[in-house]
Amino acid sequence: MVFDRFGGSVDVRSVPDPTPSPGGVVVEVHATGLCRSDWHAWAGHDDGVALPHVPGHELVGVVVETGADVRRWSVGDRVTTPFVCGCGSCEWCRSGQAQVCPDQTQPGFTHWGSFAELVALHEADTNLVAVGDQVDDASAAALGCRFATAYRALHARAGLRPGEWVTVVGAGGVGLSAVQIAVAAGANAIAVDRTPAALELARRLGATHTVLAGEGDVAAQVHDLTGGGSHVAVDAVGSPDTCADAIHSLRRHGRHVQVGLLPSVDGHPAVPMDRVIGWELDVLGSHGMASVDYPDMLRLVEQGTLRPRDLVERVVDLTEGARLLPVLDTAAPVGVTLIDPRLP
Repeated sequence: MVFDRFGGSVDVRSVPDPTPSPGGVVVEVHATGLCRSDWHAWAGHDDGVALPHVPGHELVGVVVETGADVRRWSVGDRVTTPFVCGCGSCEWCRSGQAQVCPDQTQPGFTHWGSFAELVALHEADTNLVAVGDQVDDASAAALGCRFATAYRALHARAGLRPGEWVTVVGAGGVGLSAVQIAVAAGANAIAVDRTPAALELARRLGATHTVLAGEGDVAAQVHDLTGGGSHVAVDAVGSPDTCADAIHSLRRHGRHVQVGLLPSVDGHPAVPMDRVIGWELDVLGSHGMASVDYPDMLRLVEQGTLRPRDLVERVVDLTEGARLLPVLDTAAPVGVTLIDPRLP
């Protein structure tokens, strides 16, 4: 799936097979998630995307070729990878924080991604994650970005505790993941979205309350439901309005986690810093999760405590994926759409 100009047509066509870098691998893609971040790349909001370009960054598949320096992985291994791949040698990677590596690569952004039959992944010994037979392709494909990002945002960044209130603004893939993860952690989740069907899925995933965006003051409704505001808020969309709704939904000394991208298309977006200062709120960024942190999350998936498969709405082929990508900003999907490049 290739586009030759930002905001232009997306085509499915044959291109040369990728080859592995010395420390990298080539993976045969079995499932890959269609994510709003891919739309940002197509729209030209990400620096460093070179044309022509193949997007796609959430994936699961099987290693089919390894570079000469790869030691931990072999042909036939079933793997996924974080969407942020570290260099493996800097101080951040050595300390287990590859998600902020200054020399990071990102499939689908810094190089061609997973909306293809084959994808090249760099520094495999640092970045690949083994996927066991207990985790199906549909579950594993979401782990590289949306589910893992939500998991780290709530646990490592927000320090979520049982019994706390969590407001999740945006019930797309990452927002629904956050709802499920919050409920599994013993927290009370409130889902906010503009789409009633997405809110119904959030309720099925365990949300205590839902709020329909666009009908009344979102923050005021959250304060009423929680008796003073939520302890944690997540902006899972990435717009000035959703960021403001999330921050204003917090109680004093609350913690806000910004997960959705806030692209500075028209300059830096406004953030209600007066509320942040006056109520002593914590504002936290969250940028994926390093491969070293995957085992705890994968154990919960294998045990059935976390169920990313419940988020999947449909599986499509590359041709349908190419049709859907340009309209992701205006579409109102319910759950996660996966692409299987092997489908005819």
